[in-house]
Amino acid sequence: MNDADVSKQIQQMVRFIRQEAEEKANEISISAEEEFNIEKLQLVEAEKKKIRQEYERKEKQVEIRKKIEYSMQLNASRIKVLQAQDDLVISMKEAAAKELLTVSHHHIFNITHHDHVYKHLLKDLIVQSLLRLKEPAVLLRCRKEDHHLVESVLESAKEKYAAKEGVHPPNIVVDTNVYLPPPPSHHNVHGLHCSGGVVLASIDGKIVCENTLDARLDVAFRKKLPEIRKRLYGQTAA
Repeated sequence: MNDADVSKQIQQMVRFIRQEAEEKANEISISAEEEFNIEKLQLVEAEKKKIRQEYERKEKQVEIRKKIEYSMQLNASRIKVLQAQDDLVISMKEAAAKELLTVSHHHIFNITHHDHVYKHLLKDLIVQSLLRLKEPAVLLRCRKEDHHLVESVLESAKEKYAAKEGVHPPNIVVDTNVYLPPPPSHHNVHGLHCSGGVVLASIDGKIVCENTLDARLDVAFRKKLPEIRKRLYGQTAA
């Protein structure tokens, strides 16, 4: 084999090696690009998933905030309604208290009919208190302006109680040192006041029967409150 043939073979071998190298390099390049694209796609999908999760988290937060705000507004509305209902009930009680005052106020101005009505009421309140206490001796307190009316019905009240219980008439001591508060007036709007009636107690003070008009109104109002609410709002008191 001469030099020309050797040179030709070498060139063929070089071309073969170069072609093989180029093909290999091309395969490597294609494989690398595919791996890159796969990794890029995975990264993109991972970021998309993160974004979706973040969006869902924020969406849930918004929904929770909406529910909380709605609940707060609903509670505030309910409180306003309940407050308005309470205000109406209180105004009814205040109106009833003003009407109640007329029962005991008229006798002060010497109006005979009302004087008689309140006098009879005082007697009944004293008898009722005696029936509750069932004591042989009691202390009675009344308003100063009612003192003369109370004194005028004491004997008949004691006799009525004694007849009902089949006992001796009790001893009733009217307290002239401490009177019940006076009726409410423009000069004493927020001070202690009493619309009328009596308070009886055992001599030792351990048993007390508060039978003032104000106390009876409170008891009646508490007792009738569910019915009042039902009639006003179609619901019973909570």
